[in-house]
Amino acid sequence: MLSSTLRSKIRSSFWTIPSIYALIAVVLSFVSVAIDPYILSHQKIYNMIPSILFIDIELARTILSSISASLLTMTTITFSTILVVLTTFLSEFSPRTLQNFITNPSTQRVLGIFVGGFIYSILLLLLLKPTEQLSLFFVPSLAVFLAIICLMVFVFFIHHTSNWIQVSNLIHNISISATQKIDEQLSNEDEVHEDAPWEDWESEEIKNKPVHKIFSHKTGYIRKINIQGLIKQAAKDDVIIRVERQMGEYVNFETTLLSIWKLNHQHSKIHYEKYISIGKKKAPIDDIEFDLTKLVEIALRSLSPGINDPYTAINCIDNLGRILDKLGKKYLPKAYHHDKNRNLRVLWDRPDFRYYLYKCFYQITYHGFKDISVLLAITKSLTIIAHNNSTRRKEVIWELTEYIIEGINRETLLSLDRKYLNEQLVSLATATGHNKRFKPFS
Repeated sequence: MLSSTLRSKIRSSFWTIPSIYALIAVVLSFVSVAIDPYILSHQKIYNMIPSILFIDIELARTILSSISASLLTMTTITFSTILVVLTTFLSEFSPRTLQNFITNPSTQRVLGIFVGGFIYSILLLLLLKPTEQLSLFFVPSLAVFLAIICLMVFVFFIHHTSNWIQVSNLIHNISISATQKIDEQLSNEDEVHEDAPWEDWESEEIKNKPVHKIFSHKTGYIRKINIQGLIKQAAKDDVIIRVERQMGEYVNFETTLLSIWKLNHQHSKIHYEKYISIGKKKAPIDDIEFDLTKLVEIALRSLSPGINDPYTAINCIDNLGRILDKLGKKYLPKAYHHDKNRNLRVLWDRPDFRYYLYKCFYQITYHGFKDISVLLAITKSLTIIAHNNSTRRKEVIWELTEYIIEGINRETLLSLDRKYLNEQLVSLATATGHNKRFKPFS
């Protein structure tokens, strides 16, 4: 639990990789100072190196000073560019998308290379000193090669930034992140054994037992809930635990986190709250719903009167459909969690497919009722999801479809709008098996 939380904080921190590169640069600078005496003491190595790469101390200092100043300028420009990108994300896309650019490894590595290059050259400038045996230096030539590499990295950073600032690439990256999390965290429906209803009779019996409440020990957002840890601890203490909160939910000192029912009279001093991680902001790493929220917010901003960019909203809808299509094939965790002996240990109501489907589309639908292109994109995405998923998922999709149909003002539809919307809704009704129940708009 601790390592997972720490890893999440490290990945979301902006200074971790630049700090590592800076530390490496310090070590390399001291190692580099020892290279020249080593080359001088080995004649074969000395003869293999072109003489043009050996530089006197005055020229070495001039070169290192120029490189240090140039790398510091590049670092400043990189910082300014990053701030411009973050401002764009904040004002035009969503505040929650800032973390995507900041935590991107390429962004952190570029900044780390510039910081490390500056520290390396400035330390060489400080450490290089001529002696009676050593008047020419090879190490400044290495610094020149490093400066050339930094220049190439700077060109890469400009290309990297120009790609990230395009909303289509941002949407694609968020979608890839969400689908990867789905594959990593969830199993396919056909790979999971569901508990029979009679195995959960204990959930009704424990209601007659006295309950012990566990309250939050800090204020913030729930970043991680270690269910496996709770199951093992509950089995050890012979208790049943109910998790009262969801991932990403805000809690304070008086918020109930857990309800515990003791099945024996033993007293346990275990602090169960250690299995719940709480931070100042939502965790961007492992939360699938957080990625879905980002796509929804980008779509909503694009539909606002100030921006009015329906094609970006349609792009978001298409990607939401692709994510939900994959999510529909996965087994979503149920409320009941058992130990290895099939005894009920943890109760935790998790979001089901209906929840995810509604959360992704209800706001976009509300703001897109006046734009037929948005409605067509939603119905098209729902049709694709219905085609590729089980009958149980189809029923949920048709339920949302009826919800959307309720909000459409049929009197304002023009003839061609009505025609294309009817065609798409007929396809959706056929895909869900409700073509006989759907009546086209007249």
